[in-house]
Amino acid sequence: MQMKIPAILLALAALPWYAIAATQGDLSIDSVVSNTYEAAKLPATDERLHHLRVPKGFRIHRFAEGLYNPRIIAVAEDGTVYVTQRTPGNVVMLRDIDGDGIADVHAIVASIPNVHGIAIRDRKIYLVDIKNLYVGDLHSDGSIGNLTKTIDDLPDGGQHPNRTLAFGPDGMLYLSVGSTCNACLEPNPEHATLLRLNPEATQRETYATHLRNTIGFDWHPASGRLFGLDHGIDTLGDDVPFEELNEIVQHGSYGWPYLYEDNKFTKHPLPPNVTQEELAQVNKTPVGGYVPHSAPMQLRFTLSNAFGGLFQNDAFATMRGSWNRNPPSGYEVVRVRFDSSGNFEGFEPFISGFLQERRDGTFGFFGRPVGLAWYKDGTLLVGDDSNNVIYRVVHDSDTPRGLRQALAQKLVGRDVPESINVRSDAIAPGSPIPDKYSDYGAGVSPPLSWSGVPAGAKSLVLLMEDPKAASPIPFAHWVIANLPPNVTQLPEAFSGKGQPPQQAAGQQGTNSRSDIGYLGPRPPAGDPPHPYHFQIFALDPVLDLPAGFNRQYLLKKMQSHVIAQGELVGTFDKSVPPAPQDMRDKSAR
Repeated sequence: MQMKIPAILLALAALPWYAIAATQGDLSIDSVVSNTYEAAKLPATDERLHHLRVPKGFRIHRFAEGLYNPRIIAVAEDGTVYVTQRTPGNVVMLRDIDGDGIADVHAIVASIPNVHGIAIRDRKIYLVDIKNLYVGDLHSDGSIGNLTKTIDDLPDGGQHPNRTLAFGPDGMLYLSVGSTCNACLEPNPEHATLLRLNPEATQRETYATHLRNTIGFDWHPASGRLFGLDHGIDTLGDDVPFEELNEIVQHGSYGWPYLYEDNKFTKHPLPPNVTQEELAQVNKTPVGGYVPHSAPMQLRFTLSNAFGGLFQNDAFATMRGSWNRNPPSGYEVVRVRFDSSGNFEGFEPFISGFLQERRDGTFGFFGRPVGLAWYKDGTLLVGDDSNNVIYRVVHDSDTPRGLRQALAQKLVGRDVPESINVRSDAIAPGSPIPDKYSDYGAGVSPPLSWSGVPAGAKSLVLLMEDPKAASPIPFAHWVIANLPPNVTQLPEAFSGKGQPPQQAAGQQGTNSRSDIGYLGPRPPAGDPPHPYHFQIFALDPVLDLPAGFNRQYLLKKMQSHVIAQGELVGTFDKSVPPAPQDMRDKSAR
């Protein structure tokens, strides 16, 4: 049955962007105190991970590292994990081949600038950037077929350009479009809305309006009711407004930019010929509120097999964390409790401890949760877009606590003769690596040669690692397996920036940026010199490895098969040029 849309909603939707009334409504806030406060970023060390707070019986460990701004996560029916990476503009495919709860394969399977939202249905993947919606087939190897652009006219970005996608129980695709601003009348009626369209994107309608930025939304599994977490307005104060949990219904209007919480009015001018009472009459008030400025991201209701059947009817939500509140809020994952009919019952902590108060009263964080998805075995994947990690949360005391962090030599070459002599015509042992081989320079691989491979070797492995990187530790810059044992050198520019890796000799895996091939040193400017270990291992078999294998999977396959090893260590640092003021001061002395 077609719902009758209240006349005031039609009037609001028809307003041009410049239609601003001359007078304001009564203000519900007499004085506003807002703070800009961003906590300091901290490394995601094993020690900090160990002290995360989770409910009794739960454990959390790293599922994947070495990503780059991982945002939204989706899992295909076969268990393949797909992650959008907004800043580099690509989609990464992750696979756990041996079932130990750690991703073994990283591969970039699509490149789309500003890609953010992702949804999967019927072996098709749907991806959205600011203006465009794409669809492509998922192949059995995890790759994506040619992407077809089905929409190219979504509203412009502005303050909230990160669109999200999800399929509803009705088989329709729902797409969230945030506002362009903190509080304004929008230039496009599709801003600050939830859109609904058919999978072919040939039909499109505005499902709900006046939602400032509802990135996370999902359907209660028993009742089918749709809920979403909306970002509250900034600058109204440290403790105003709450992050709103809304039940989203068709033609629903949710107040922004005029109303918040329980019909409280902001200082924003009212539309022409509309009273506060009329706005309040049609406004859908939230069913719940969370700590202001926590920045809710993905929201997912519990699957039937999740955590052994625990938390049925409940949802989980990531809170990325505030930039405009003192003390900071968010930096956590929360449980959102519902009853079997879909009635909201409350929030409670699920993963906390990413935010830490230091002795001097300031705050630091080692995680900003964003992505959230249920893995095929009922465990929960949680993405951190600041330290570039995806965690796996399980209800199992025997689950691995985390990846071992050590050089490959320390893991698979223990008690193995160091009989292989690794050399380079361009890098003396312990000396600086020339700039051309860095990612700041040409980014091509240096010439390498080696000798002393024992007669019983069947294959060779080359690994280049930086144990001083912030994350992951160590950072894998180059991964090659199954080099023939009679190969004794690799020429300069065998692999590197702007060129496909040569596969004539060996099988190249993914580095810690999910790319196949050599990635030159790129330590932060001003860091002390980082050591880069070029390691050669002689193995007694040829390894069976999938395309896109990563360092972690390679090390597991190498266990008990290393018969000789050797390494060359070079260093690299990027000096920081003096600031213009410093240069003036020095010239005046």
